Amino acid sequence: MKRTHLIFLFSLFCFHAQADDTLPTFSFPDTQEKSQSISQWQGKTLVINFWATWCQPCLKEIPEFVQLQNQFAAKNVQFIGIAIDELPAVARFKETAKMNYPVLIASEWEGFNLSQQLGNSANTVPYTVVTNPAGQIIYRHAGAVKKEDLLAVIAK
Repeated sequence: MKRTHLIFLFSLFCFHAQADDTLPTFSFPDTQEKSQSISQWQGKTLVINFWATWCQPCLKEIPEFVQLQNQFAAKNVQFIGIAIDELPAVARFKETAKMNYPVLIASEWEGFNLSQQLGNSANTVPYTVVTNPAGQIIYRHAGAVKKEDLLAVIAK
């Protein structure tokens, strides 16, 4: 088989595999140390953002996420932050930034392991995933996501 055919078949397989991805079930504690399962937001469009307080691009995204959560909450959209960080730093930042969406705390191993399962092969933050109400992953983005790009995905 020619190399171009192999590349095409590999690309087709990768596209198909990603198109069928669904969000796994997971739980992490929130800033009050209460365990929160992702399943409680089942049936909503989810915008899941992996971030950390030591990550400047992450912190720059958060005010836009707060604004978008306000704008789309009535349209069945739920933002969820997964902080790969220490609880005290996250709790302080959440209060200061007036974050209006759930923030869950994951250890470095747990957070990066889950983000890898969701396609974060570079193990980077910020990393954002959007799922449709059926739990299928419809968007992935490593690095700071542009508001316009996110709007195009969640407005559908």
